[in-house]
Amino acid sequence: MQIQRLLSDIDNISTVRHYGRVTAVSGLLVEVAGVERKLSVGSRCFLIAQGNRRVLSEVVGFRNGRALLMPFNSLDGIGLGSKAEVAEAQPTVSPSDAWLGRVVNALGEPIDSKGPLITGDTPIPLRNMPPQASMRQRVGGKIDLGVRALNTFLTCCLGQRMGIFAGSGVGKSIMMSMIARYTSADVIVIGLVGERGREVQEFIHDDLGEDGLARSVLVIATSDEAPLMRRQAAYMTLAIAEYYRGQGKNVLCLMDSITRFAMAQREIGLSAGEPPTTKGYPPTTFSELPKLLERAGPGLQGEGSITALFSVLVDGDDHNEPIADATRGILDGHIVLERSIAERGRYPAINVLRSISRMMPQCNNDDENELVIRARKLMAAYDNMAEMIRLGAYRRGSDPATDEAIRYNPELEAFLSQRKDDQSTLDDGYQQLAAILNKR
Repeated sequence: MQIQRLLSDIDNISTVRHYGRVTAVSGLLVEVAGVERKLSVGSRCFLIAQGNRRVLSEVVGFRNGRALLMPFNSLDGIGLGSKAEVAEAQPTVSPSDAWLGRVVNALGEPIDSKGPLITGDTPIPLRNMPPQASMRQRVGGKIDLGVRALNTFLTCCLGQRMGIFAGSGVGKSIMMSMIARYTSADVIVIGLVGERGREVQEFIHDDLGEDGLARSVLVIATSDEAPLMRRQAAYMTLAIAEYYRGQGKNVLCLMDSITRFAMAQREIGLSAGEPPTTKGYPPTTFSELPKLLERAGPGLQGEGSITALFSVLVDGDDHNEPIADATRGILDGHIVLERSIAERGRYPAINVLRSISRMMPQCNNDDENELVIRARKLMAAYDNMAEMIRLGAYRRGSDPATDEAIRYNPELEAFLSQRKDDQSTLDDGYQQLAAILNKR
């Protein structure tokens, strides 16, 4: 198969190369003339820097009859008159089962010192189109995420897409690592978009661990990399997940975070001359979000599914800021992590009352739904009177519903709390909740 793939690549090699010249450099934007008729938005070029260093770049627009390019790496050594070579092939990636346990960058190159990657025979376009809506399968049965609060109160189905909305330092990365280690999915594809470089090794070795890494593929673009690399890390993550879905596997796709993908798109759009709109985000940011998020979900007949959890870094703990608001409208539910809950020491800091899984009522039976509804009512009753209870202004006997909520609150809070090394299955969660609510 590898020989056939090699022969096919050789057959596709063009005998003619097209070159242009750099006419201007402004910030991260490079103007190239001479090959604009050979290019379109999304095409690739190699800028030839001093010392014959080749800098991969992408066309992000056109101005005054010239192509506007942005680089994937540093522009050091690029000046007026530098050559620009048109890359023939459209950007694709060819994963294989040998990619499991590996760490790659946004270009699909290995960065884990484990040697070269074995490529597959099926090229997947990085900017692939979502499956046709009328041909897709429906969402499947429940998927075990290994986190008790999610499994019980926000049950997720195979092919569902959820958002994790949280401010910085509230514990979303830890919760995502717990999901990656304990989930029942066949394959996990994790995209760290704009992540802190210091945290990458900690996430791989401390949070994910050997068992989690063995059935995962990690795509990493750190915060210091070019905006094109950060944006492409998101595309690469979905392309790899689509490959495994095409193999009939149930894939769990974790991406941290959609906000940094949007920020990278904002840098690209503003550099290309787009007008800023809400909070400085150009229009393409809001058109690219659904194109990316819709790629996850159930596949066509005979394929598997991509169950996706996308984290959203809410700016200043404002859950109605533009990216959070746009993302929430596309996804099939949202998980809200709240700073006030984390501050009182309960992790994961999920606010169950503000979170919702839109597919949960359909995938649960009547007994499970009734159990969850009762627990939610108790938590809501306590939450409504929480301030008065803390101040000592509430007198027992004033309201029977509040009295009942106060009795159950310590056990429900303990139920929602879970250590990083504590695994909980779907059945365990419902059994424990039933045991709490049926004691009295």
